[in-house]
Amino acid sequence: MPDGMSSMMKPLILVVEDEAPLVTMLRYNLEKQGFRVEEAADGQEALTRIAETKPDLVLLDWMLPAMSGIEVCRQIRRKPGTRDLPVIMVTARTEDSDAVRALNTGADDYIVKPFAIENLMARIRALLRRAGAPPAKGTLKFHDIAMDLAAHRVQRQGRSVHLGPTEFRLLEFFMQHPGRVFSREELLDAVWGPDIHVEPRTVDVHIRRLRKSLNGEADQDVIRTVRAAGYALDLEPSI
Repeated sequence: MPDGMSSMMKPLILVVEDEAPLVTMLRYNLEKQGFRVEEAADGQEALTRIAETKPDLVLLDWMLPAMSGIEVCRQIRRKPGTRDLPVIMVTARTEDSDAVRALNTGADDYIVKPFAIENLMARIRALLRRAGAPPAKGTLKFHDIAMDLAAHRVQRQGRSVHLGPTEFRLLEFFMQHPGRVFSREELLDAVWGPDIHVEPRTVDVHIRRLRKSLNGEADQDVIRTVRAAGYALDLEPSI
């Protein structure tokens, strides 16, 4: 079985897609790679299936009957029980603004139709690795931010900060290297993995999401943007 997956611990993928031939193709390839598969043909059914089956990852089509994938993703992120559920948005839309919108809504990754099944499988495995990696131990601190790695919790000045899995890993990486400037490519390699092709603009979207979650009205922005260079966890003003 690929990647040493135990038959008792096969990850469950929920495929939310209303095109029956595509669902059949995805089920065949996912099961061939050792995953369990559940299906939902529309947004409301997807939310019901998520509550019932508690999948390990959702493969979510943007264009669905009645309720769009964007709205489904919003609802997933609003609920405490599914806030950290990995979501890959599948879209036929190729505009940069559409990709950014999908990520801003809370998707961890997106892939554009038509796609190579090998590319999709690599993204699924990478996201499951990040979401299911054994928790690190200890607490990381920077300025007024405390990150409990074992409990997977972040606080700033005592208030809870809710982060998605990608934002958590991004902040963890920054807090392990405070003050150092990282390019988008370096962040992609460290957080997404060197074997995954993700557009550099994806980093910008997740940085914005991280900033939005971290910064209250009176908080100093600790993410420094360095033009033509990248980002750093730093108290110096952005330049």
